[in-house]
Amino acid sequence: MPTQPSILLIAPEGMLGNAWCKLLDARHIPYRTAARPDFDLTDAASIRRHITADLGVVVNCSAWTDVDGAETQEDAATAVNGTGVGELASACKEANALLVHYSTDYVFDGNATEPYKTDQPLDPLNAYGRSKAVGEHAIRDADGPHLILRTSWLYAPWGNNFVKTIARFAAERETLKVVSDQRGRPTSCEHLADASLKLIEHNATGTLHVTDGGECSWYDFATAIAARVNPACVVEPCTSDAYPRPARRPPYSVLDLAPTEAILGPMPAWQNNLAAVMDQLEVASKA
Repeated sequence: MPTQPSILLIAPEGMLGNAWCKLLDARHIPYRTAARPDFDLTDAASIRRHITADLGVVVNCSAWTDVDGAETQEDAATAVNGTGVGELASACKEANALLVHYSTDYVFDGNATEPYKTDQPLDPLNAYGRSKAVGEHAIRDADGPHLILRTSWLYAPWGNNFVKTIARFAAERETLKVVSDQRGRPTSCEHLADASLKLIEHNATGTLHVTDGGECSWYDFATAIAARVNPACVVEPCTSDAYPRPARRPPYSVLDLAPTEAILGPMPAWQNNLAAVMDQLEVASKA
């Protein structure tokens, strides 16, 4: 990454974008932002207005993230996660800017028994996964400088996410039921932003996976959250059938971290990253 890079951060208002803003501010790294309605991935003209020749890095935190909604609005999801990302990739190539783009564990079918490697064939189970796969292919087809980072199970001390939801429920209820037949890797947005920046600084390109270290089920994750908030709350395991959703979820979506860890060293354990987020939630609740 060049000295004093010119960074464009797309969607700073989102959960991951917020983490990026805090990180860049803390590091005193200059950047500018692009947010709706002025920036729209479905509007090629707005993309071209923002991707200018002075940019060194474009970080795309914008995405259609409504997994269940995509089942009935796949064209709309693909317009953002697929076609729009392709337009963005083409504009970045013309500007010779590195495109840092986030993809998902949902591009895989979930039938594996060992972590998915970065080069395994994509075979998504649902419309959201298909839309993200279209985006990945479009970036590679554009053939510009890029870094695709697949991640999973995002959480943060802000925004709407599983950790905040379970923490609230655990404080209010005596028991919770959480699915135990879906296994993956949680990812702190703060860790994801930090690891992303370090990968940029190491001149990493291509496709890599970034998550917290370790793996767990949603039930395991919820149990750890509840134990911190209200040890008296009992978390009970259940199957996915207990909570039918429009979109199928992969039963196993653990992403292989080995190539990333070869560059950055071991990813911090999800238990440690979760503890850091819970610390912030506790401070915020007392403010």
